[in-house]
Amino acid sequence: MVGVAACGSVRSIKALWETRIRRIQEEQQEEEEQRRRMARGGATGRLSVGVWEDRAALARLKQKLQTEDGRLVLRIEQEEWKSLPGCLVQLTQVQEWQIHRAGLQKIPHFISSFQNLLVLDLSRNGVTEIPKQIGKLTRLRELLLSFNRVHFVPEELSCCESLERLELAMNRDLNQLPDQLRNLKRLQHLDLSMNAFTCVPDCVVGLPALEWLDMGGNQLQHLPEDIHRMEMLHTLWLQRNRLEKLPDNISRMASLDTLVLSSNRLRDIPPLMEGMSKLSRFVNFRDNPLTLNVTLSCRKTKTEVDEDDSEEDREMFGREFMQMYIQESRKRAYAVLNVHCAHH
Repeated sequence: MVGVAACGSVRSIKALWETRIRRIQEEQQEEEEQRRRMARGGATGRLSVGVWEDRAALARLKQKLQTEDGRLVLRIEQEEWKSLPGCLVQLTQVQEWQIHRAGLQKIPHFISSFQNLLVLDLSRNGVTEIPKQIGKLTRLRELLLSFNRVHFVPEELSCCESLERLELAMNRDLNQLPDQLRNLKRLQHLDLSMNAFTCVPDCVVGLPALEWLDMGGNQLQHLPEDIHRMEMLHTLWLQRNRLEKLPDNISRMASLDTLVLSSNRLRDIPPLMEGMSKLSRFVNFRDNPLTLNVTLSCRKTKTEVDEDDSEEDREMFGREFMQMYIQESRKRAYAVLNVHCAHH
């Protein structure tokens, strides 16, 4: 009887522990399932939040759309938009971006989706690079990135075959351009002022349609000898550089009518420039250490007595001054030659 009782007791204890173990397993399974349900619910909640954030951002962007001259323009001025949301790709019909003083730090890679874009104006932001995807915008006519922090221009920009205007002024560390940019056959207007260029890039000289070039405020030490290859160029700004002389071939720039050379280190004006008949709109040699001290005869009338500033510009820094300087330089050269011949 004692053995039977002991055996029954063992079976009872075993059944009790099996029941407890089963209950613990069931509780663990229930907790695991609850965690899974909570996880699914949390993800759904986050997804829902993301969707609503995209909708809110898209609605905000739509408020920035305007129609100007028949173009759909995205205009953002003086607001905080350090980055542009991906939902912007739903507005690919936009033809012009005008985003200024928004603190924008990068051009999004999805810019390639905007095949209709004609003007990309991101002046006065904090953009540090131009993405390679820019090359997909084959209809782009204007790229304006002045007053940013761009220090590198990708060769893919040369694929923007419709580009007519490129402005990269005041990016400070920018000092070179990829040679492939010479393939921009339609580029007419190029602003590279206030950067760190020490020479005019070869690709710039090779631009066939270039009409307007500003490289003022750089560190140019010389101009290319083949500068006359820029046959279409009519306006050349070179103020505040380190130029000490001008190449003779500058006289072969048949279309040039505006030349600004103020605040350089020029010692002389090439005599061949005397024949530049089109160089009449504006020419400026102000603040150069020119060798000769040349002044023009005064032409003031009674009605011009108070017009000191315009008279100063005419007398010291215009085309008339340039021609007088060249004539005086030639006279002195002949005088030196005559003295030399007399001695012999």
